[in-house]
Amino acid sequence: MKEQNWKEKLTNEQHHILREKGTERAFSGKYWDNHKKGTYLCAGCQAKLFTSDSKFDSGTGWPSFSEAANKKNITEKPDNGFLSRRTEVICSKCGGRLGHVFSDGPKPTGQRYCINSGALTFKEKR
Repeated sequence: MKEQNWKEKLTNEQHHILREKGTERAFSGKYWDNHKKGTYLCAGCQAKLFTSDSKFDSGTGWPSFSEAANKKNITEKPDNGFLSRRTEVICSKCGGRLGHVFSDGPKPTGQRYCINSGALTFKEKR
């Protein structure tokens, strides 16, 4: 999709996060404290990314998940910016940047997918 199309499809915040690799402030996103049951989708293309079953309170102020709902929808790549070594998480379907993954999450996976609320939409389980 062309950049102009993304700007028309997404809100300014979503565009900044997904297409420009922006990050929302901690404790400011709409899903960091969401406790409803359901599925988290990519805000850009609606790919299934995470479920509420893997969501946990990491204390960081961003939605955190211990595993992806479908690993094929997530791409991980090195992100060595800002004088740190991290692993960036990208939507495999549309290329939108979601956040980062760290190896300090809960057992059994040990993973903490730290994802921007603005990169997600939520489909509540009915």
